[in-house]
Amino acid sequence: MNISKARFAALIAMSIVGMASSFMVLYTWYLLRRPLPICTAPASLVPSSGITINCAAVLSSPYSEVGGVPLDALAAAWFIINAALVTWYSVSSRASSILKAIMGWRFIGIAIVPYLIYIELAVVRAICVYCTIMHAAIIIDFILVTVLLGRSGKRKNAAELPRPRDRQV
Repeated sequence: MNISKARFAALIAMSIVGMASSFMVLYTWYLLRRPLPICTAPASLVPSSGITINCAAVLSSPYSEVGGVPLDALAAAWFIINAALVTWYSVSSRASSILKAIMGWRFIGIAIVPYLIYIELAVVRAICVYCTIMHAAIIIDFILVTVLLGRSGKRKNAAELPRPRDRQV
């Protein structure tokens, strides 16, 4: 295994949290067509802001789909691919090339999150608890990958560098 079991568990944990949240939305909202639990608050979060906790408002907005595909389905796919990349990295002999793929994949996730948060807060003026869990999982995952794998990647690269030859006098 290219990484310790503890690091592997930490990296997979955020994918599991994200998958659970996205599957909950897909199953409850899109399949059963029911409101999600713990997803409404009677008053706005900050009294003068008008922003409420209301998953229905977020999930029924025109911004909740891309080309007819729910963002939650795309998020589920992102988290599944995320977990697959970490698993592949942990067992592969091509760890450095997979690490580049992992970092690129994480960058895609982290680049989209600010836009989605903007849509919720500024446009829809409502927060979906499950979407927020997914956003947090992506952000935490990005930090974990940068800290845990970035360090191990630097150590591996340093170990591969040629050693300076002893000076001859």
